Amino acid sequence: PPQAAGRWSLVADVVGAGAPPTERAAALATQLLDRHGVVTRDAVVAEEVPGGFATVYPAYKAMEEAGRARRGYFVEGLGGAQFAVPGAVDRLRSVREPDLAAAGPLVLAATDPANPFGAALPWPEPAGEHGHGPKRVRGAYVVVVDGALAAYVEKGGRSLVTFATAARVLAAVAEALAGLVSAGRVRQLQIQRIDAEAVADQPLVVHLRHAGFADHVRGLVRRPR
Repeated sequence: PPQAAGRWSLVADVVGAGAPPTERAAALATQLLDRHGVVTRDAVVAEEVPGGFATVYPAYKAMEEAGRARRGYFVEGLGGAQFAVPGAVDRLRSVREPDLAAAGPLVLAATDPANPFGAALPWPEPAGEHGHGPKRVRGAYVVVVDGALAAYVEKGGRSLVTFATAARVLAAVAEALAGLVSAGRVRQLQIQRIDAEAVADQPLVVHLRHAGFADHVRGLVRRPR
């Protein structure tokens, strides 16, 4: 690819044979713990680790025996093979009854480890029609309201999939998407399709206009102010 252009040199004689497989597996297991806090089988699969969960399981078992990681049923419904660092377990205990409404909506990159959907949790069923299901791909975003997936913004921002129908949740989605632009995380959003249909009279449209989206020949657009 163009970004690989330039001068290349062989460095095998400098770096040697590299770390042995056991050491590499231990480093990968530690990295996943740092990234996810609680590592599950599905989270490892979502990371596309070669060999899957079997690659890091022996390392987690050794870390558990050494007291560096804990194994338990920390999150209901995610299987029994869950490993976590002690700090993550303590934080989970502290938010057993979180005030989700006070937290406000969250806009996360679809590939962010903090987004459990499509990894530790399955994608929920969309509220309306959709051309194809959401995916954890670079450039896509998810909007989480009250701990539940409310919307998925496809790569490029031209198509939107909703997972909620309540007016309060849709209003939160619209404000979160406007904030995505005003915060500079994306240059602009030009939404052309909502739930696989042209932007028209869907319930979300009213909230998008109220949040600062303007009518455009191809749908609705939000630019920095």
